[in-house]
Amino acid sequence: MTLADHLTSRTGPRFERSTDAQRRLHELVPGGAHTYARGSDQYPEGMAPVIARGHGARVVDLDGNEYVEYGMGLRSVTLGHGYEPVVAAVSAAIAEGTSFSRPGVLELEAAETFLEQVPGADMVKFAKNGSDATTAAVRLARAATGRRRVAICRSQPFFSTDDWFIGTTPMSAGTLEEDRRLTVTFDYNDLDSVRAVLDAHPGDVACVVLEAATALAEPAPGFLEGLRELADRDGFVLVFDEMITGMRWSPHGAQHVYGVRPDLSTWGKALGNGFPVSALAGRRELMELGGLRTDAARVFLLSTTHGPETSGLAAYLAVARAYRERDVVGEMEEAGTALARAVTDEVAAAGMADHVQVLGRPSCLVFTTLDAERRPSQAYRTLFLQELIRNGVLGQSFVVSAAHTEDDVARTVRAVGEALVVYRRAVEAGSVEGLLVGRPVAPALRSHAAPRRID
Repeated sequence: MTLADHLTSRTGPRFERSTDAQRRLHELVPGGAHTYARGSDQYPEGMAPVIARGHGARVVDLDGNEYVEYGMGLRSVTLGHGYEPVVAAVSAAIAEGTSFSRPGVLELEAAETFLEQVPGADMVKFAKNGSDATTAAVRLARAATGRRRVAICRSQPFFSTDDWFIGTTPMSAGTLEEDRRLTVTFDYNDLDSVRAVLDAHPGDVACVVLEAATALAEPAPGFLEGLRELADRDGFVLVFDEMITGMRWSPHGAQHVYGVRPDLSTWGKALGNGFPVSALAGRRELMELGGLRTDAARVFLLSTTHGPETSGLAAYLAVARAYRERDVVGEMEEAGTALARAVTDEVAAAGMADHVQVLGRPSCLVFTTLDAERRPSQAYRTLFLQELIRNGVLGQSFVVSAAHTEDDVARTVRAVGEALVVYRRAVEAGSVEGLLVGRPVAPALRSHAAPRRID
């Protein structure tokens, strides 16, 4: 089949109802979505499905199109959509009440379960989103050390919606310059860059915040250990962001995988398989500063109306039970390994190995899209996303869940094969013109909305 035949023979999915719903969302919700990473600008123009329902690793949009989904719930869903034991546990809990004027028994049970799961932590406090937990870690570190500055890893994309972090991004409007000045940055796997920050601000770095690892970056030998030694020597608080690594690298977090104990760690995403629950955990002497058993000035630490409501805690307990009964991380790694191998073979067969690659830890895979000159390209990425969606695959990555089956992987590989027919033509032509419908996707964190139509 020629490329022309391939293009004209495709009817592809239709998006009338999704497009109407997305247009209405833009009228009612700033950005048309409640999370920037879910925005229509992150998907090919006119091909941003609005989801009606999901089960396992598949979702169905308002137009009835079914997709194999990746990066489910921004990587929060590891057991699959509608996972029955979690649904049953939540249903039973909320039938007995969701919020009380005193601690509920689930708060005790969840705390005991979490601290058994994460043996490096002495105490834990639950919340509803990761930003609040990480900001609480920063506030706790400042109170404990009497210092002002926060050091963050500059190559890692996101830590919090609060000013100390979001003020350092292109979307800094509304933040204060004095807050931005107190956040400094260092390079991953570069202890010298951390030492340079400490030397530049002697006695004023309250904490060092980073993900111990990412999909594309594992810690170099001695890096995390070196951070631990620097923290012990200098006195700053070492904070590991386990939002993604916790429950994907190990039930016990990246800190367990790499054998380095942080002072504080922050958790979210997979804790509730999509239900809202996050956690701040760490050393007792730090955490007690937010409690009633301290003579020091108290820290206002994660006191929220909905932090302990029962649905999130019941979801977490059901997720933790599933992880004890099954090797959920192993299942994700098995599915990811099979997917990476099959897609890589498909790419090689299409002669596109220099332009499309699958990279990362098997439980947290990403794909790269390079143009004709082998440079990263948003336009070519959008073309690849466009063709995947046309062929029943929805995802900005290949981040799997334990619900992805052999059939899901096989369907994905077929979709990749179809997408590569078009992608190869773009590479050969040196342009996506005539192949990409509409504008390229844009970075979620940018200073201005793009001057282009939003569907």
